Amino acid sequence: MRKYTIPVFIVLSGLLALKTNAQEKWDLRKCVEYAKANNISVKQADIQKRFADIQYKQSKQGQWPTANFNWNPGYQFGRSIDPTTNSFTNQNIFASGFGLSSSVNVFNFFSKKNTIEANALDSKATEAQIEKIRNDISLNVATAYLQALLNKESANIAAVQIQQSTAQLSNTRKLVDAGSLPELNAAELEAQLARDSATYITSYNNYQISLLQLKALLNLDAATPFDIETPPIESIPVDPIAELQPELVYNMALQNQPLQKVNAIKGDALKKRLEATKGQLYPSIGVSASLQSNWLGNPQARGVGVPMPVYPTIGDVNVGGVGYKVTSSYPVNTYSSYAKPNMFTQIGDNFRQAIGLGINVPIFNGGSARANIERSKLDIASNDLQIEKDNMQLKQDIYNAYVSAAGALQKYNANVKSLETAQKSYTYASKRYDLGLLQSIDLITNQNNLFRAKLDVVNSKTEYVFRMKVLEFYKGLGIKL
Repeated sequence: MRKYTIPVFIVLSGLLALKTNAQEKWDLRKCVEYAKANNISVKQADIQKRFADIQYKQSKQGQWPTANFNWNPGYQFGRSIDPTTNSFTNQNIFASGFGLSSSVNVFNFFSKKNTIEANALDSKATEAQIEKIRNDISLNVATAYLQALLNKESANIAAVQIQQSTAQLSNTRKLVDAGSLPELNAAELEAQLARDSATYITSYNNYQISLLQLKALLNLDAATPFDIETPPIESIPVDPIAELQPELVYNMALQNQPLQKVNAIKGDALKKRLEATKGQLYPSIGVSASLQSNWLGNPQARGVGVPMPVYPTIGDVNVGGVGYKVTSSYPVNTYSSYAKPNMFTQIGDNFRQAIGLGINVPIFNGGSARANIERSKLDIASNDLQIEKDNMQLKQDIYNAYVSAAGALQKYNANVKSLETAQKSYTYASKRYDLGLLQSIDLITNQNNLFRAKLDVVNSKTEYVFRMKVLEFYKGLGIKL
């Protein structure tokens, strides 16, 4: 008995771990919802959506007038120009200028309007892109989940196989010890038990690997305790295959699949961008306005009070030996006193305004505008081809899933009959072996046939369920187990 207690102990330890490893079991719905919220690809797509929203918001604000304030303080020394009198001076001065300017694009042949609408569509497309990624994640999670179920069921079948081999070996050992059967029978069953143990360990390891793959899709740490609910495969609800005809599913998928929505929205956005690019061929009209002033930290003194006109002397003449003063015919204002103006007085005195109308007429810019239009047209043509390609791939996937589902159903029905036959054969073989009418090698052969028949049923059933779930997914029913 010591020869086969070690592999049995290993298998039973693994079976115990299979049942008690995780503190909480996750069903498919929880896996899918967690993956949608935490998968890195979904988070990256969400960041792209935020970029698109910022671009759309910025383009909307671009239609409003601009406003800018400027302040230019500075220190001048040596020979320079007084910014308040515009005359040369050798005085060291501290000067500062203020300005408030604004401009607005009045008309540009709807280029800006179409750009805003294109950015709005881009934002909407990125939202549909997030939904596409979430759908892809849902399908990938469902695939990994079903694979884990298959591996776990395979491990369970292998464990049952070990229990049968152990019971047969125990009975055979008793008969061998009593001299009713030769030692060869026990040796053959011990070898079979070892092979069953290896099969179980392989299935168990495959199950653990499938759980790790599922964790990766969920963005869970590999060391996190994790296990899945294991509903019987035969109890998983599946729509009748008659309701999932490929052409019907394809027509519905064209309307509800996010990828098709993304392509359609991108097409509309590209058309808007083409119209915006065409608008750059025509003149644009803008209006600008500004308010400005400046002041000096050390201004020259100015007259204060009521000005008194004085005709200054501009020269002397001598007439008949008599000298005369020549005065200017233009009076010069003089003041009773002089003082340096303060900052606010200077700002008021130097305050100036401007308003202007600008017309920009594109004549020749190296063919850039025409080239941009041609690029936009090519972008639209490329997107149309991408739509055709994606629709063809969608149809191909749906028809493949349908044909595979129909084949898996036929295969499953055939495997069920094969399992019934293998079960009967094994039952009869066990009875004959217990009566000493059958050799152990024949019993092992029947047992292996039964094991393979059980695995074939599980594999074909799992494949059928998966293919049907793919069709339900494309039909718009989501993923459910």
